[in-house]
Amino acid sequence: MTAVTADTAGTTGVSGVSDAAVAAEQAAYETVFDAAVAAEERIEPRDWMPEAYRASLVRQIAQHAHSEIIGMQPEANWITRAPSLRRKAILMAKVQDEAGHGLYLYSAAETLGTSRDELLDKLHSGRQKYSSIFNYPTLTWADVGAIGWLVDGAAITNQVPICRCSYGPYARAMVRVCKEESFHQRQGFEALLALSQGTEAQHAMAQDAVDRWWWPSLMMFGPPDDESTHTAQAMAWKIKRHTNDELRQRFVDIAVPQAEALGLTLPDPDLRWNEERGHYDFGAIDWTEFWDVLKGNGPCNDQRLSKRRQAHEDGAWVREAAAAHAKKHQHTGKHGEAQA
Repeated sequence: MTAVTADTAGTTGVSGVSDAAVAAEQAAYETVFDAAVAAEERIEPRDWMPEAYRASLVRQIAQHAHSEIIGMQPEANWITRAPSLRRKAILMAKVQDEAGHGLYLYSAAETLGTSRDELLDKLHSGRQKYSSIFNYPTLTWADVGAIGWLVDGAAITNQVPICRCSYGPYARAMVRVCKEESFHQRQGFEALLALSQGTEAQHAMAQDAVDRWWWPSLMMFGPPDDESTHTAQAMAWKIKRHTNDELRQRFVDIAVPQAEALGLTLPDPDLRWNEERGHYDFGAIDWTEFWDVLKGNGPCNDQRLSKRRQAHEDGAWVREAAAAHAKKHQHTGKHGEAQA
């Protein structure tokens, strides 16, 4: 970005400088920032940026990171109950990927001046949110497949455009995240296909899972555009590239033929191809349920946060040991000898 860096944003707050001069300086920085965004240039951590842009990024990246970390729970519940060693290995790899995604994203947020400890404290205290989808239970093995196909499929639809986000660290983190999410989606599709083509009971299990996860997956994209408080500004800053409703429609259009290939039915009697629009029409989403889950009243809200807090507390000794080790080696040489 050909912008003024944060370190060289000169006179703001300097004694003796008039309010008019400060305002003019800020306007100049904003002009350069806006031009960089319009020209599809990347904003980097040392570049000047509006505080509202910074806050918007922290909010979105934090929610994304929290979702990856909380999202480990519903699938990790099935690692010990996977039906084969192959399925167990695949699921373990997937849950490990999700932990990595959370770490990439927390690191991206740290480049904006917000510490990981602060973000986790806000998550644990309920002051920051994670995706509503992870407050639903995984009742059968088929749910693991449905999450991979539908939930990770929705995530890919939402996240691939973020690879072109105007903020460099976030965009670069998403490249690897999206590649790994593609593996997760294929894993889920393959698991559901095996069940769908299995016994009558296995097919019924797969269908039941799809019935329960379809509507929450559509809610993942967020509220309808006319109720979204952040979308318009995020798109103006090119943090987002598409509206919630545009992404939701894209996901539906992709999922319908995939469901047909699986031999499963999507639980929406209003789902049909609209030749005039060139898209599938689909039924009304229960937004009352969405807002209720987001407020903390979902089936597993309390369980998810309680387990996250407990895991954080149980890991305190590891963080303390790592910090002590790092501090020790700040004062020793390569072979453990005290440095002058």
